[in-house]
Amino acid sequence: MTHQVHAFEPPERFVAGTVGPPGERTFFLQARGGGRLVSVALEKVQVSLLAEKLEELLSEAQRRFGVELPEAPVAVGDNDPLDNPVDEEFRVGTLGLAFDVDSATVVIEAIAAGEGEAEVELGDDDEADEDDDEEPDEDLDRLRVRLTPEATREFIERARRVVNAGRPPCPLCGQPLDPAGHLCPRHNGYHR
Repeated sequence: MTHQVHAFEPPERFVAGTVGPPGERTFFLQARGGGRLVSVALEKVQVSLLAEKLEELLSEAQRRFGVELPEAPVAVGDNDPLDNPVDEEFRVGTLGLAFDVDSATVVIEAIAAGEGEAEVELGDDDEADEDDDEEPDEDLDRLRVRLTPEATREFIERARRVVNAGRPPCPLCGQPLDPAGHLCPRHNGYHR
């Protein structure tokens, strides 16, 4: 079976979104462009981490390469649901990020879960050469997206809204509160 690289350089739309009710939400990254729609599933923590790492990557690009960074969008950006059909292409194992200095773009690569666990890798793409020979997981499917700093900022804002739109956290332990309440480990069966 050959692996597939779904490349959107750039996509018409690239968003994080969810399917399902709070508490049972499945998180997706979805790219659309050129008549294609690709959705990959990932964990809530990966979405959260991706937004955080992208923010760091933009700051680093500004610091090291003098890249002009857009302000955080004031207007609420893309709040539309994911495009249908949301067909899970694969589950994300690794997220790779790089900044391509030549084109001043952010490259996000979501790589299918192999044997390893979920992780986010930050890469520096200074030389931006396409030597994929030494990649250990080259036999895995991947989704590659190239974004401008503006599009990256919009992605970050939306990803954060999506992550925070679930069940509100318990003020004591931070775990999600179910509508029916939950057993808080901080209470230990005692009340103050």
